[in-house]
Amino acid sequence: MTTDQAKSAATATIPLPRTLEQSGSSWLAALRRRGMSWQRPWLRGLLVAVALYLALRVGTLLVLDTYAEADPDHPTLRSLLTGWDAVWYGGIAEHGYDEAIPLGKDGEPELTNLAFFPLYPALVAAAKFLLPIHLTTALLLVAWACGLTAAAALYAVGAHLRDPRTGVLLAALWAVLPHGVIESMGYSEPLFTTLAAGALLAVLRRNWLTAGALCLLAGLTRPTAAALVLAVGLAALVQVCREPARWRAWCAMLLAPVGLLGYLAWVGVRLGRADGYFYVQSVVWNMSFDGGGYTRQSANAALLGKQPLEFAEVTLVLLIAVLLFVVALGERLPWPLLVYAGACLAIVLTGDGFYWAKARHLMPAFPLLLPVAYAMVRSRNRTVPYAVIGGMAVFCAFWSVHLNLTWDHSF
Repeated sequence: MTTDQAKSAATATIPLPRTLEQSGSSWLAALRRRGMSWQRPWLRGLLVAVALYLALRVGTLLVLDTYAEADPDHPTLRSLLTGWDAVWYGGIAEHGYDEAIPLGKDGEPELTNLAFFPLYPALVAAAKFLLPIHLTTALLLVAWACGLTAAAALYAVGAHLRDPRTGVLLAALWAVLPHGVIESMGYSEPLFTTLAAGALLAVLRRNWLTAGALCLLAGLTRPTAAALVLAVGLAALVQVCREPARWRAWCAMLLAPVGLLGYLAWVGVRLGRADGYFYVQSVVWNMSFDGGGYTRQSANAALLGKQPLEFAEVTLVLLIAVLLFVVALGERLPWPLLVYAGACLAIVLTGDGFYWAKARHLMPAFPLLLPVAYAMVRSRNRTVPYAVIGGMAVFCAFWSVHLNLTWDHSF
């Protein structure tokens, strides 16, 4: 018997895997397919979360559009969604940043776009350059795309912590926040929430390079990134102290503050003063930190009925946010999420100025919604999620009408 014949005879005695006999594919491919089937509930949940988020946001816009058409001034939905901060972002995307702080006829400094961070307008400029669309369309396109990615990222966080149902509810809750209409406007909150959720999920999974990179990008999006830098930096520091050889954690710790500090330094260089950005915020935009005195005074005025309805709503949101943070401590959420949420809350509560925008500034603090999602999952009453999400969706829709058609300040 030749060598080839011996090999053939030996091979013939080895039984073929059943999967190979039935489908003609290798057993390795069968295992891979089986692994994909394990992921199907997760993927189905992701699709449900994004679809539900989209449906809730479209519902809000339909209500707003209906009331806008009935308004005597007949504002268009596009004009409502691209006002206030969107005007500033659009100006940056089209013309770039101011060379210096503009001065009025009286010599006093006027508002400047140097207070707005660059990543969102950069994406808008890129979309306008690559696609034959108008600037306002680019503003909305980027914001809506970021809203969908934020829903996906929030779902991933919830699914990682508990299960796919928790992820779906977390994304839905974020869609129907009282100021949820911001998620459909030319604002940077959807982009920042995407990056923050992704960075914190990477921390929970110990994907340090991803966490550091996303935190860097978040630092180029909003000043609230200081809370994210604190959470990611501390988590990386703890990992480094436990295992000094983990070079990826070292990289995350170094990358996390680069975006935020880089933009602050750039503004300082442009204005020729080290505190350039803080000067813009405090002197030009009248925003600083006072330890919470302004917030307390504004809340007292709202409770005494001396302020508009928007102040009462913001006061209620702030109170609920504090209570949710206390509940989150009891839920024993992973400490990086608590650090991030607590820092976001502290930044908003201690900020001086623009009280009516504080509820919007809290929107990226998504870990505060996790206790609500957990409670709905634990409830044996199956109607609870529908009642909570539905009720919040109705309030969100009609509050967006008030914000856009009645309230005459930014929000």
